Amino acid sequence: MKKISFHKGGKALCCLFLMGFLSSFSSLSSKNIIRNTANFIQQHQIQGTITDGTSPLPGVTISIKNKLNSATISDYSGQYLFAASPLDTLIVSFIGYKTAYIAVNGRKVVDVQLLYDTTTLQEVRVNAGYYSVKESERTGSIARITSKDIEVQPVTNVLATMQARMAGVSITQNTGVPGGGFEIKIRGQNSLRVDANAPLYIIDGVPYSSESIGSYNTGTTFPTQSSPLNNINPDSIESIEVLKDADATSIYGSRGANGVVLITTKKGKAGKTKFSVTASTGAGRVTKFIKLMNTQQYLSMRRQAFVNDGITQYNPWDYDVNGTWDQNRYTDWQKELIGGTAQITDLQGSVSGGSDNTQFLLSGSYHTESTVFPGSFMYKKGGSQISLNHHSVDQKFRLSFSAGFNTQDNDQPSYDYTYDARTLPPNAPALYNADGTLNWENGTWQNPLRNLNTKFESKTNDLTANTVLSYEIIPGLTAKGNFGYTNLDNNETRIIPSTIYNPAYNVSSARSVIFLNNTNRSSWIIEPQISWKKDLGSSKIDLLLGSTFQSQQTSRISQSGTGFTSNSLIYNLAAAKITRVLLSDEALYKYQAFFGRVNYNFQQRYILNLTARRDGSSRFGPGNQFANFGAAGLAWLFSNEAFMRGASWLSFGKLRTSYGTTGNDQIGDYQFLDTYSNTGVIYNGTAGLSPTRLFNPNFGWEINKKLEAALEIGFLQDRIFTTAAWYQNRSSNQLVGFPLPGSTGFTSYQANLDATVQNTGLEFTLRTINISGGSFTWTTNLNLTFAKNKLVRFPGLENSTYNEQYRIGQPLNIELLYKFKGVDPQTGIYSFEDLNNDGQITFPEDQQTIVDLNPKYYGGLQNQLVYKRLSLDFLFQFVKQKNRIYPMGPAGMMSNQQQRMTDSWTKAGDQTPYQIYTTGYNYDALNGDYLYYDSTASFTDASFIRLKNISLSYNLPLGLNSTQCKVMIQGQNLITFTKYKDGDPEFTSYGFLPPLKVLTVGIQLTF
Repeated sequence: MKKISFHKGGKALCCLFLMGFLSSFSSLSSKNIIRNTANFIQQHQIQGTITDGTSPLPGVTISIKNKLNSATISDYSGQYLFAASPLDTLIVSFIGYKTAYIAVNGRKVVDVQLLYDTTTLQEVRVNAGYYSVKESERTGSIARITSKDIEVQPVTNVLATMQARMAGVSITQNTGVPGGGFEIKIRGQNSLRVDANAPLYIIDGVPYSSESIGSYNTGTTFPTQSSPLNNINPDSIESIEVLKDADATSIYGSRGANGVVLITTKKGKAGKTKFSVTASTGAGRVTKFIKLMNTQQYLSMRRQAFVNDGITQYNPWDYDVNGTWDQNRYTDWQKELIGGTAQITDLQGSVSGGSDNTQFLLSGSYHTESTVFPGSFMYKKGGSQISLNHHSVDQKFRLSFSAGFNTQDNDQPSYDYTYDARTLPPNAPALYNADGTLNWENGTWQNPLRNLNTKFESKTNDLTANTVLSYEIIPGLTAKGNFGYTNLDNNETRIIPSTIYNPAYNVSSARSVIFLNNTNRSSWIIEPQISWKKDLGSSKIDLLLGSTFQSQQTSRISQSGTGFTSNSLIYNLAAAKITRVLLSDEALYKYQAFFGRVNYNFQQRYILNLTARRDGSSRFGPGNQFANFGAAGLAWLFSNEAFMRGASWLSFGKLRTSYGTTGNDQIGDYQFLDTYSNTGVIYNGTAGLSPTRLFNPNFGWEINKKLEAALEIGFLQDRIFTTAAWYQNRSSNQLVGFPLPGSTGFTSYQANLDATVQNTGLEFTLRTINISGGSFTWTTNLNLTFAKNKLVRFPGLENSTYNEQYRIGQPLNIELLYKFKGVDPQTGIYSFEDLNNDGQITFPEDQQTIVDLNPKYYGGLQNQLVYKRLSLDFLFQFVKQKNRIYPMGPAGMMSNQQQRMTDSWTKAGDQTPYQIYTTGYNYDALNGDYLYYDSTASFTDASFIRLKNISLSYNLPLGLNSTQCKVMIQGQNLITFTKYKDGDPEFTSYGFLPPLKVLTVGIQLTF
């Protein structure tokens, strides 16, 4: 080792340096020396929990002021452990919340409650499908709700979680029976085909088909075929984004014509292992009954009907008025048949955690729900989810895996008792005898509970799995692969045993029937992608290129069996005397696409977003399988301009606009081919075939052109934030069944119709922070939509088979009606406008008055109030609309009526709203009644304001740092304010069970 020595100059330099250091050190006050030494000596571990006032916040950064390299993050339960001295100040920061500066002051336990900061909420990234974007920088229209909005709702369908919470998204529940579906329209109806307006659903990057899986032969208790969306567990969802305009949807091409619903499931987060268990129980009841006649009113109506018809003697089968049935008995059949209480139970559990590099989550759920109908029926739903995220130490390689398996077991009556509940005479006999058997009084009376023996059973298994692999090749350049798989298996049965008939008839099991429907659907998707991001000084550029390869295979078979030696063998199709295959098909759908995106951001002021996609679909013939779609979005953040810097009242301002095209191929498979089906008829030992479709390779894609302009403004540090958007969507080249003369042997063939449908609207959102300080916060969210649908173009409409369904310049969802004039005071019969002046009311000449059934406007108003450990969240839904009065049949027949029907005509000169009663023998009255329900009189104002959801929760002060306990009360559809008299104003599926109001109580334990 070489010896180190100093020469004379070096020694002098060292001496000067040492003297300067000692001089500087001596200049420090003795007080500072003592304090710094004390801080060093007295540094100790402090701990605490970070919350937002109601729930813990994981991933919060905790650091020490003026000290570098001293930071930690809170774990999944919001807890942290950190080394600090008594005089230190903690800096607690988290996206979406105001940064807190907390003095330690010698404490060892420091709990922190963070307050929302709406300014930083603009920096939250939203999911736009193939990419994510900051709220402040997005050029498209994206509505979003998170798990905080979802977990306060006691619902089982993903669409129910979105009701009244998003502008431009209209959702209607079509049944109150467990396992039923919802109808969704994102910015209106684009296609003439009602079944071609569903949006695209994406779960963690995997397309999820919303096509029906049920059959009309089996699912008779539902107004529409069952949807697979019930399989999705709302409690497993982290966020739902709805893409609405061309800029947001065109990257999905033909699949995004009706909007895109992106569902992101919950993922694990770094921190201590967290266990969470939630249990709840509750009850559901019908929201509103119709006010019907009591026994005296009903019998008075019936007797007057006989008088009006000139009948002086009752028939033997007129049990209600001829004295056979008790004339003083009264039964509220709505309470008896649909007035029960549905018992609801829920159990959720999860375990999650992980390191900085690897996080995991495993959860499970179980739900049971009975019905409001008589009898013992149960809907069961359960599932499990797993998520695993990993990235390498150098952050270059990333892996994300998620999978969910859900199963449903639905046991329901195959008969909906709603119609019977509203039409049975109020003095009808009891349903059961004293010995518990069904009452078949008078022999021919059809006891509605005979249908308890008809059962609908459905079992569904659903698997969704997704894997995403990515690698950063060089800084900014990343290659990614998205791989997904889904498998759905659904089995349905409906039985009609001979026990539904009166035992006096001695009907044997040879009359028993079973219907079966089995559906299996599986799909896979592969999407390789490459992205490049680069900062170019004052600007940024973001490029994305990718492709999609998707395949979906569906097989379905519907069968029936009739004639069994015993009802105990009814589920064994081999025991049936006659079996038929009602439907048997297999379909293979293939889809291929290439897509790209270019985003350019100049000085955080001007943003240009370009997207494009080339789609290929197997649903079109040769030469028409591929089409190009694209969009451009532009945003100007004028609040970042120099001339706006002095406007302290304006915290954020953005103008954005977009234009582009999307397509639609929702027409089913093999529509362009000659197809044949099995007739089931045997000839010479061979089953015959019959043609079912004509070859037409010339039809192509529907085209949807979307235009939008929007303004986003934030005031007072975004304490007031509002958005106003105008949009216009035009869908042309409509894919419909083009009518053919009956002489061709076909009713229609698939073709493009030169028709154009337009949707325009205004959407408003408003978010305000009314109070934010101390231990109390109050925020309000409002969304409001004015929408108008119109048929702009339809050449040859007058001479087509659609001429009594649509009108140019009018919405698609209209009714052509007779114009109601009132009750003729001389005859007592309903009268209507004679539009063609031919002296009589004829169809279709006089049935031409238009009623628009689309809502004029709709929206929701949400308030969130937090006081210390107590949280209250409630949402009001409001809709301005018209709806049909509930059809009950001609007044005076053996059927109950609305109580208002007591105000009916009885003698010449009466001025009444309702016509003469009839037992069915007055042809003019019967004809008037049928015309009445096809007239303007049958539609009324059904606007409503509804307390859609309310949630009250309280975090119990257990005093345990590692354990939290929250108790909750949640309600859905609790109170409705409306002038509509015929039940639930939202409901349009007549004869079926309306939605239920639900109230649940629960407890959540986290440790």
